[in-house]
This record gives sequence, C-alpha cells and structure tokens, in this order.
Amino acid sequence: MDQAEKDGWFRHVSSICQSKAEEFALLGYENVTAKDIWECVSHAYKEIPPMHRLVNDVLSLKPNKYMNYLMIQMYRNS
Repeated sequence: MDQAEKDGWFRHVSSICQSKAEEFALLGYENVTAKDIWECVSHAYKEIPPMHRLVNDVLSLKPNKYMNYLMIQMYRNS
C-alpha cells in the first residue's frame, strides 16, 4: 500500500484516530496525534483491509502496542 492510498483511507478514519489520540492523552500520552495513531495501525497493512477491520484496529490499539511501534521505528531510523 503506497502513501497516497494510506492518506486516502486516513480521511475515512481520521475522526476515529482523533478519538483514540484523545483517549491516549487522558492516559498521559499528550503528544500522540491522530496521524501517529494511523501510522501505527496501518504500517503492517500490505493492502487495505475491510473498513470494519480498520476501525477495530484503531479502537483496540493499546498504549503498550503504540509504544512498541515507536521504539521499533526509532531503532530503524537510527
């Protein structure tokens, strides 16, 4: 899945990602944005899954999984 396709699908689920980012802020992760949530959830997709799976993956994202994703990205970029 290329970046343009990801951005297109992000427009469909951006409000859900924003809701999850607000939930993370309540848990003490204030710097998490909706785009960060989307990048974490969508990084493993090779092709776009059904909409119900996208929504489920965003809503079921836990802070632990998000922090693991950030750590892996940090190691890859260094």
